[in-house]
Amino acid sequence: MYKYFSIYFLVIPVLFLLNSCQRGREQKGTELPNIIYINVDDLGWSDTEVFGSTFYETPNINRLALEGMTFTNGYAGASNCAPSRACLMSGQNTPRHGMYTVANSDRGNTKLRRIVPTPNTTVLHDSVITIAEMLKTAGYRTGTFGKWHLGEDPTTQGFDINIGGGERGNPGKSGYFSPYNLKNLQAESEGENLTDRLTDEAIKFMEETNGEPFFLYLPYYAVHTPLQTFRRLEDKYAQKEGNEGQFNARYAGMVETVDTNIGKLLSFLKRTGLDDHTLVIFTSDNGGIRDISYQDPLRAGKGSYYEGGIRVPYIFKWKGVITPDSKCETAIVNLDIFPTLMELTRAKRPEQNLDGVSLMPLLKGRAIETRALYFHFPIYLEAYNPVTDRGRDPLFRTRPGSVIIDGKWKLHHYFEDDAMELYNIEEDVSEARDLVSEFPGKAAELYEKLDLWRAHINAPVPKDLNPEYDQNLESEKLSEYLISKK
Repeated sequence: MYKYFSIYFLVIPVLFLLNSCQRGREQKGTELPNIIYINVDDLGWSDTEVFGSTFYETPNINRLALEGMTFTNGYAGASNCAPSRACLMSGQNTPRHGMYTVANSDRGNTKLRRIVPTPNTTVLHDSVITIAEMLKTAGYRTGTFGKWHLGEDPTTQGFDINIGGGERGNPGKSGYFSPYNLKNLQAESEGENLTDRLTDEAIKFMEETNGEPFFLYLPYYAVHTPLQTFRRLEDKYAQKEGNEGQFNARYAGMVETVDTNIGKLLSFLKRTGLDDHTLVIFTSDNGGIRDISYQDPLRAGKGSYYEGGIRVPYIFKWKGVITPDSKCETAIVNLDIFPTLMELTRAKRPEQNLDGVSLMPLLKGRAIETRALYFHFPIYLEAYNPVTDRGRDPLFRTRPGSVIIDGKWKLHHYFEDDAMELYNIEEDVSEARDLVSEFPGKAAELYEKLDLWRAHINAPVPKDLNPEYDQNLESEKLSEYLISKK
């Protein structure tokens, strides 16, 4: 009897751990935590040492990971700036808020587009309840410091303080050093750096909260183009040996500057004691630009719905709740942030659909229910660089379609030709081997699930043919590309 009793108590914990992330700790007390959300712009999945880079130096992000939980299968809600941020702020997938890209949806040469893309919404309407508005119902003071890109003024959508945020998606020519090109930020000193300044403003905000719980949204403009950094950092990385796809000295300097400022934030939290009750979330809004920095082994980059365009780094740090130096392989998406913060703050649920789930169980070491992730992009995005992009074809980073990720399986469905691609991303994260012909049953199963989701969420599927499409020109352009590769 004692033998079986011992086996029972050995097996149960093992089974539990197989179905959850590494064990976390329960929050002590009832004090509402402060929340810092760091959203780096265009930082690729493998652009930090934590996620495998040997060229970029990120000691403070390493420190953050050592003190928190790293998610290895984290996704943005969309593959480029504005729609991903709309997904984050609203907790809603793209068909609900209508933002699929930046600016117009008919990107690229009109004669190469076979169908008419769905029109794009460029502003997150004030009728949508944002994370900031939700948190204010729980008594939070809110501030945003950096890129907004969802309209002209985030203070109409729940933020008490706005420094540097507006309709711009990048800081403009020479914009990383003062004088700035931003409506909501004036330089305090000649030649100051934008990333440094936004961090200083964020720290000032925390100093002035007077004990109120705060939500600090820190969406750095870096490391978005234009690439600009300190001369000393550019010189440093120019002398350092890079590797295939990661060797750009200016970009490396921008990554290091972001890392240095994250170190400032972490030091401030520790020095003031705020570290004891502050949740810090670090991530990126979408994949990196492959022409600047390869995300290998992931395929493609920003603007693509291959893994390099949507898989992004995530680190969560919460002293006393999250186990330090822990990892989680459960797939998450930025749609999950809204319900997570709503649960942990006990804020009032808004009267709108939410498409994510709370990550609180994962942060405390438990499991969440298995689910599929969905991405919808009925639009076109032109190529950055036909040679390096590694898209479906060299003419576009994205052609209209949808994606479902269900466990280890990922299905792409394209609207122009009704084609599908199937990948086992557990074994083939590079999406190099299309398995549709080998597993037609699995492809059909995922397609049915994807189609039901589209119907449920009322996702637009464009079908109208583009009268300006020129098949001969498309064939000519593709031939030119194939010749250039030889």
